[in-house]
Amino acid sequence: MTPAESLLQSLGIADPKDIDLEAIAWTQGAAVNYRPLNGCEARIIGSKRKAVISVNSRSPERRRRFSLAHELGHWHHHRGRVLFCDKHDIGNYASSAINPERQADSFASDLILPDYLLTPRLQKIKKPTLVAARQLSDEFCASLTATLLKMTLSNRFPMVIACYNKAMQRRWFERARMIHPWWMPVQMLDPQTFTAEMLLQGATEQNFPRKMPAEAWFDFRGADRHEVSEQSFLLPDEEILVVLTLSDEAVA
Repeated sequence: MTPAESLLQSLGIADPKDIDLEAIAWTQGAAVNYRPLNGCEARIIGSKRKAVISVNSRSPERRRRFSLAHELGHWHHHRGRVLFCDKHDIGNYASSAINPERQADSFASDLILPDYLLTPRLQKIKKPTLVAARQLSDEFCASLTATLLKMTLSNRFPMVIACYNKAMQRRWFERARMIHPWWMPVQMLDPQTFTAEMLLQGATEQNFPRKMPAEAWFDFRGADRHEVSEQSFLLPDEEILVVLTLSDEAVA
């Protein structure tokens, strides 16, 4: 069990609606205030026992929530340091796993979407669609990206998620452990995909996953013999996240 989940269980939290981050911060000796911040999303200043966490009041609710959980991650892992976290530090899934910001992100994800509460809900989901992910993100008051990342890492579905920017370049990706390692999404987005239509032409989001030749997304030898299901949604900063559901042949 992760440190964040151990903290939640020590507080007797048994339902997503009870994950009150301000109250949790108080139990850890951290006071929280929301105010306009310039140049950063959140920051924490503390001594060995007490801290003050400031969160940008101009940000959307779920962004504020993740930022607060992120700073609590710093309080757990990097106590005694003064840290200023801008929007590129928090929720940057392209950063290294050993990066302090990624450590804080992992703590935040486990605090907002703890496995012991998430897993029973994932067991009721048949397919990893955006509809299913949005229902979870609403219940846990989490971002859709963070929810899909957790769904992928749960290893319950043969799924890959990947983020592409306006230049059609892949920024980062994650895949379920069950998937063979050669199923790696292409570096450059294929203009024939539904995802490219959304990103470049303003096409509307699909209500359900659509079938697509796997070779549009994967360039290993033999990819042309497979199909994948594709569904995407737009992110801030002119980026897009795609959810790819693979067939049984992709499973190790």
